[in-house]
Amino acid sequence: MIATPQGREVHVSGQVAWNADGTIVGPGDIGRQLEKSLENLATALASVGAHLDQVGAPRLYIKQSHIHEGKAISAALKATFGDNPPCTTWIGVPSLADENFLIEVEPSVVCLK
Repeated sequence: MIATPQGREVHVSGQVAWNADGTIVGPGDIGRQLEKSLENLATALASVGAHLDQVGAPRLYIKQSHIHEGKAISAALKATFGDNPPCTTWIGVPSLADENFLIEVEPSVVCLK
């Protein structure tokens, strides 16, 4: 976390779909993986007193083989953020840290004063 005159910037590493014991949640299901990644993001933000409604412009790193699954991705974003999710950049990548990860979320978070 970095304090600025306008508030705090929170920097969180990319979030993926694993649970507390390191098991991947939703193998093969990009929608479920995005939901779990966003749940993990909410937990990380809560640890510094921030919330999902303070997320702006998240970047989604999407395994290229699943970039066509826009409906599932959009549905997961709307389930978390409501009908007006933050503007989101979708970036197709050849792979992620584990071959079973389909998506990773890297947020920009600013907590205004």
